[in-house]
Amino acid sequence: MLVSALILGLLGSLHCVGMCGPIAFMLPVDRSNSFKKVSQIGVYHLGRLLAYSMIGLVFGLVGKSFSLFGIQQQLSIVIGILMIAIVLLPHQTIGKYNLSKPLYKVILKVKSALGKALKKKTADTFLTIGFLNGFLPCGLVYMAVFGAIATGSLLEGSLYMVLFGLGTIPLMTSAIYLGKFLNSTVKQRIQKAIPIFVVIIGALFILRGLGLGIPYLSPAPIVEMASSALKCH
Repeated sequence: MLVSALILGLLGSLHCVGMCGPIAFMLPVDRSNSFKKVSQIGVYHLGRLLAYSMIGLVFGLVGKSFSLFGIQQQLSIVIGILMIAIVLLPHQTIGKYNLSKPLYKVILKVKSALGKALKKKTADTFLTIGFLNGFLPCGLVYMAVFGAIATGSLLEGSLYMVLFGLGTIPLMTSAIYLGKFLNSTVKQRIQKAIPIFVVIIGALFILRGLGLGIPYLSPAPIVEMASSALKCH
């Protein structure tokens, strides 16, 4: 499951370049000093990872609360179905349930703070920009959040989001250095691959929730495993 977060970030990073690319292009990096530029970009990514880890902690706690009620497996199945439904349902239908609307005022404040940070060149500028960037609404982040909830753990939820963020770093960094370097054909192919992979991840979550006793892929419920162990004794 954790590996899926990294791959989701890698494949989804093209979407990230489209959404957050303008922010990356506008980073006030020092273009005269290569070492300084690399360190500034690194701090920017660190800010994003910090934001993602906090998001993962919060939604990992949500998942943990479900697991305490003994419904973590059902939750995994529901999240898998949601992931697949979001990909398969028409865009117009999903648009009616814009997840960012309830937080519209907060998002406006984040964007305003981000705009101010982009004009500065202080030591904490890049960390601030990256951190605020991590809280901007994004469909791929929502998918990763579903995964964080399904982990049913604070630490694993946080790690899931961090791995997702790490997956986005290579292409986001390339965008900062090279700008719009991918031709339209490559972009279209990767964009087509993203929904397919999201469906695969959704199917994996459903399979995991079914508890079929397949090691690593669909492990049996803990209660069932304990029961089997007692029978052996």
